[in-house]
Amino acid sequence: MNTSSPRLQNRARIAPVPETIRYPSTDIRSHTVTITNPGEPSRTYQGLKTSENDDMNCVEILATTVSIIIMVLTFPISVFICFKVVAEYERAVIFRMGRLRSGGARGPGVFFVLPCVDDYCKVDLRTVSFDVPPQEVLSKDSVTVTVDAVVYYRISDPLKSVIQVSNYSHSTRLLAATTLRNVLGTRNLSELLTERETISHTMQMSLDEATDPWGVKVERVEIKDVSLPTALQRAMAAEAEAAREARAKVIAAEGEMKSSRALKEASEIISSSPSALQLRYLQTLVNISAEKNSTIIFPLPMELLSPFLSASHGHCSHKHQ
Repeated sequence: MNTSSPRLQNRARIAPVPETIRYPSTDIRSHTVTITNPGEPSRTYQGLKTSENDDMNCVEILATTVSIIIMVLTFPISVFICFKVVAEYERAVIFRMGRLRSGGARGPGVFFVLPCVDDYCKVDLRTVSFDVPPQEVLSKDSVTVTVDAVVYYRISDPLKSVIQVSNYSHSTRLLAATTLRNVLGTRNLSELLTERETISHTMQMSLDEATDPWGVKVERVEIKDVSLPTALQRAMAAEAEAAREARAKVIAAEGEMKSSRALKEASEIISSSPSALQLRYLQTLVNISAEKNSTIIFPLPMELLSPFLSASHGHCSHKHQ
């Protein structure tokens, strides 16, 4: 029996092996399309299903043929319609009959489109900044504050920014406002006032992770201002003023205690030597005269008046007797 008959060969056919096709792209990352079944191709671009390499049906082939004929008949006027230019900071995502063209985003430079069947979207790759509207947030310690911020972002993947989301700018703005409220709601008032850099970094990481499927890269988030209610500002000012007055009283009391100790030690030293007291009197006169005062105070030692005081005391006691 011959085993190499056509029937057996047909039964022993091997299923087609999946293949991977790579297309050049202007982006840093390559665009990978995986074909699992030639009959029903299922292609993905970085986890995103696309139909860029599916076979065209009769209507699409007819429309493309008519477009080429019109382009040839209207040459060279059609040149101004078919050739498009994108700047260095732009990329163009082209759709033919609603399907994504193979090759990824075009640009920078000149690219070709067919009239009537090709449509394209320009994507700006430059960094964009926007202000987050002031958000009233209830902090972790139940204090209502108003916080606003500024966000800087750019497009890292033009295809995702066009295919995955209808309006990446509006979606990023709404997500930034929501993230600001969520992050600040887990912080105390003292942390909001002192740890702005940490909060900004946390917001940036959260926004970047959420907008990555949209092809958006959040570069920086900065908190601009934290506004407190007027009553809370007055209460905090009164509290700070009371704390400063308490510290001032403590410092003054400590100074009085130290000065009293120093005076006690000085009095003990002066009392041991009468001449030291006279020198102190003379030093006081020098200090008074240095200020050019018209009044001069001359201190008189009490020892000189002690005989007169004792005599007057004895005379008064004799009268009483």
